[in-house]
This record gives sequence, structure tokens and C-alpha cells, in this order.
Amino acid sequence: MKPFWSRVWQSAAVVIAALAGLASMQAHAATPAEIRVDYAYYSPESLVIRHFGWLDDAFKADGTAIRWVLSLGSNRALEYLNSSAVDFGSAAGLASVLARANGNPIHTVYVFSRPEWTALVVRKDSPIRSLADLKGKKIAATRGTDPFLFTLRALHTVGLTRDDVEIVNLQHPDGRTALANGQVDAWAGLDPHMAAAQLDDGARLLYRNVAFNTYGFLNVRDAFASQYPDAVARVLKVYDRARQWIVAHPAETAQIIADESKVSLPVAKLQLQRNDFSDPVPGDTQRAALKAAAPVLTAEQLTKPGVDPAKIVDTLIDPSFARPIVAASH
Repeated sequence: MKPFWSRVWQSAAVVIAALAGLASMQAHAATPAEIRVDYAYYSPESLVIRHFGWLDDAFKADGTAIRWVLSLGSNRALEYLNSSAVDFGSAAGLASVLARANGNPIHTVYVFSRPEWTALVVRKDSPIRSLADLKGKKIAATRGTDPFLFTLRALHTVGLTRDDVEIVNLQHPDGRTALANGQVDAWAGLDPHMAAAQLDDGARLLYRNVAFNTYGFLNVRDAFASQYPDAVARVLKVYDRARQWIVAHPAETAQIIADESKVSLPVAKLQLQRNDFSDPVPGDTQRAALKAAAPVLTAEQLTKPGVDPAKIVDTLIDPSFARPIVAASH
């Protein structure tokens, strides 16, 4: 039998080794094995970051893999977040409010742009000249996205609701095709497809309203943010690097958009011109805009009974990650 103190020291060594292993596991857990991020043709930052591999570089030393998932619209990005298919998703502000109001556990941690990315579009030879002329007509729109909600708000300005029109649920590029083929009378457009319809098809913007375009939000899953707050901050640091690069390099950015979206360079430039990248920290400005927009969600019965969308806005927006990053960049 080993001497008493030998056994004590041996036991202590085992405990110390176990604690060291646990500490190592906890330190490793601070960074996930994989971060899943969406990219979208309406989010220039996501395209720039993916093009240059900046997220891969930022997490290379940790051994963290970056997986990119294409979102064709806010509805897709929000579905991916809700199903944990992505950790970060790019979606419009009001669509994000609607998603959280209906149980999607997300927070908005960054504003990738203040866009005018949607309008109501008609063919160049269309006899439709006003919103009132849309009564009884077919409008292509992607449910759960900013263009869809923009359409409802636009109709409300002339006393119409979705019951007064026929909304045809098509993903954004399919809506453009349906409009060009005469299958619908109008389309709730989204850039870059809307810009392409204007320049390539001669389509006409029937109704524009920048105030009805809600912000471009980068959302994160609540569970991911709780478990990996440092990783969230590091991702946002890369997003802010991209934002600043875009402002300094508009021509190069337009080329990246054109290449990724498979649109012409003039179309990409038109899309880019309709984005304001100056206010990336989500806060009071976005809260006010979304609370002004929130009544349409209730009026059109898009949320669960008893849910107050205006209160959801306050729970959605979290500036705590972006504020120090943006402040440090100035």
C-alpha cells in the first residue's frame, strides 16, 4: 500500500487535472465549433464579408468554421433563425418584429443599412396610376417580408386592406418574373431585383415611401447570444469593418453585389445608392420607426391575439453589442 501522503498528493493531482480540463473546456466553449451566418443580396455587408473571407480570418485561430447560408428574403432568414439553421440572419425591421411577436426567439444586434429597398412596381405600359387603382388587382409579394408589409401600409393610406386586393405569395425574384409576364398587376419589389426590373424591364415604381421601408437588421438567436456573447461581439466587429469598407469603396462594393447577385453593374449601383450605412447601432430611432409601423400588424391580424407589437419592439432591439464596437471605430 502507498504511504498516506503519497495517496493524498495523487488524489489532489487527479482533482487538479480534472479542474484544468474543465477550465479548458469552458474556455473552448466561449467560441463555438461553427458559426452559421446568412448572406443576402439585400445585405451588402454580408456579401463583402463573404467575398473577402473576413469572418473566416477572424475565427481561424479558434478553429471555428464559418458556414454561409443564402437568404432570399426576410422570411427565409427568419425561418432559418427560428429553426436554428443559422445563428445570424439578415431581415427587415418590421418583419423581425412580426417574427418575434409570433414566438421567434431573436434579438436585433446591428443595423446593416437604412434602405429604400422596396416599392410597389408595375409594368411600363400598365394603366395603373395610383394606389387606389390597385383595388381588385393581383399583387405579387413575399409574405413575412418588408415588401409585403410595405404593401399593406401603402394600401391603408388609401383606405384599402389586403381583402381589397389579391396578394400572390411569391418569392422576390419570382414576383419580378410574374410581373414581367403579366401574371400579376403589380409587385412589391425588393432590390436588387427591383432595380433590375427598372433598368432591364423598364418597370415603373408606382408608389415609393422611404418611411415605410424598415431597417435592415442583423438578428441573432437568443440562445446563441446567451451562450457565446464574445462571439457575437466579434462577428459584429467584422460587420462594422465591412460597413466602413463599403462607404469608402462604393465602386468595388457595387461590383461585388453585381457578381454575387448576377445583375448588371448599373443595377448594383442603383441598389447601393438606395442604402444609408451611417447608423449601425439599433436604438431609439429604430424603435420609433417600428412602433409607428406596428399597428399594421394588429390591423391585419398578423400577430397572435393579445400580443402588442409595440411592446415587442422594445424586447427585440439590443444595442449593447454594437454600441461599444461602433464607438471604438470613431
